[in-house]
Amino acid sequence: MNILIFGPPGSGKSTHSRKIVEKYGLEYIASGDIIRAEINKGNSLGLEMKKYIERGELLPDTVINTLVLSRLRRKRENFIIDGYPRTAEQVLALENFLYDHGIRINLAIDIFISKEESITRISGRRICKNCGAVYHIKYNPPKVPGKCDICGGEVVQREDDKPEIVSRRYDIYINNMEPIIKFYKGQGVYVQINGHGGIEEVWERIRPLLDYIWNRERKREEFR
Repeated sequence: MNILIFGPPGSGKSTHSRKIVEKYGLEYIASGDIIRAEINKGNSLGLEMKKYIERGELLPDTVINTLVLSRLRRKRENFIIDGYPRTAEQVLALENFLYDHGIRINLAIDIFISKEESITRISGRRICKNCGAVYHIKYNPPKVPGKCDICGGEVVQREDDKPEIVSRRYDIYINNMEPIIKFYKGQGVYVQINGHGGIEEVWERIRPLLDYIWNRERKREEFR
C-alpha cells in the first residue's frame, strides 16, 4: 500500500501518518523531517533552506525533489509520503520516478482544515529549545509558563509558527494544491478528509478507508 498524505499547516497529517505507520507497517517518508535534518547539518545548503522555511516559503523544486526521491529509492513499496508533492513540478518529478520503477500510488489523502483553525493550532505551538518537547498554549501548556516540564529548558515559539507566517503558508498551500488535487482526482485516488475535531475523531474518518485499501492490496498480492 503506497500513500500520499497532504494537509495545510496544523491539519494533523504528521500525527495521522505516524498512526498509519504504526498500524500498517509502512515506511514513513516525511518531507519536513528530511528538510529539518538537512538544516541541522548547518552547511550552506541547510542555512539557505532555513531562510525559506522561516519566511513560510516552499523550497525550490529541484532541492526537495532530490531529497525526497533519494529516500524513495531505498523503499519502493509500502510507504507513506507526508507533505510531498507540493507543486505541479514536484508531481511531475514524482510521477516520472514512479513510472520508471513500476510503482503505483493507491491513495492520496488530503486532511482539510480552515485557515482560522490552521492559525489557531500552529501559532499556539511552543517547543523546548533544549530537548525539543512540544507544547500548545491552549491544548497542552507547560506547567510553568515558558519552562519545559521535562528538562526545565526555555519553551519558545518557532519563527515559522508565528500567525503571519502560518497565514502565508496556508495561502501558498491552497494555491499550489489546486492542480495537484485535480491530477490525483483524475487518477481516481484522491480523498479529502475533514480534519476538524480531535485526533481520534479524525482517525476514525481515515481508518476504514485504509482498511479497505489494505485488504484489497493483500488480495491482489495473493492472486499474482
